[in-house]
Amino acid sequence: MPIRLVLAELAPARGDVASNLALLERAVAAAPPSDLFVLPELFLSGYRVGERIHRMALAPGTPAFRRVLEASRKANVWLIVGTPWTHPDRKGETQNAALLVGPDGTWKVQPKRYLPTFGPFEESVNLSPGDRSEVFPTPLGRIGMEICYEVFFPEVSRQLAMGGAELLVIISASPVSSRRLFELLLPARAVENGSPVAYCNRTGVEDGMVFAGGSGLWDLKGEREAAKVVELGGEDRLLSYEVGLEALPLWRPMRPVLRDLAARPA
Repeated sequence: MPIRLVLAELAPARGDVASNLALLERAVAAAPPSDLFVLPELFLSGYRVGERIHRMALAPGTPAFRRVLEASRKANVWLIVGTPWTHPDRKGETQNAALLVGPDGTWKVQPKRYLPTFGPFEESVNLSPGDRSEVFPTPLGRIGMEICYEVFFPEVSRQLAMGGAELLVIISASPVSSRRLFELLLPARAVENGSPVAYCNRTGVEDGMVFAGGSGLWDLKGEREAAKVVELGGEDRLLSYEVGLEALPLWRPMRPVLRDLAARPA
């Protein structure tokens, strides 16, 4: 059965976790029936919030964390949402993370490994990097998650694919100046790894940074899939797709990049 995927291309409120949780709940309620609902990078906090990001970081058991779990349970949908996350081992440190939650209460976290700190980006000033990328088994399939700048590092997607990822999900807070670059890289990652690539980027403006949108789904051949669009008003919209994973075991042997890479020692 194909995965019913929704990419939520939304403009979160800068520094207002409560408002962004409410927007998440409204968007999930307005979406067509779905199995996997994806929201952008740092959706719960907003992107350009400076050192306030530490006060907005989620952790297991916090009210905001429980509210995300409840939204997943109530809608019977798997959620991926970008959020600041309290570092599990180092007190006082915060990570930029993709939080995956299931309607059964299952949850996993993928911290961002590569933090851009150039031009308008200052992530490593207030955030700590993760040190590995993991593949998360779900009833929908094996999901690998990446965050924005990581798509510029093909090793991240490759590691996930070699680890058995069937779907690569990339959440982003990318500005308009980078949109063309992502349009080049995303289909390349799909072709290189024989995996569908879903990309969810935010919209809106924060502190002079204009975010690009441009969310989409690329198939195994790097072709962009057509979406069914639900307009929510303003720049907010939902993009709905069906993702079939049944072609992976057929397609990957036809273009055996992963096999040939595994057969040759580094």
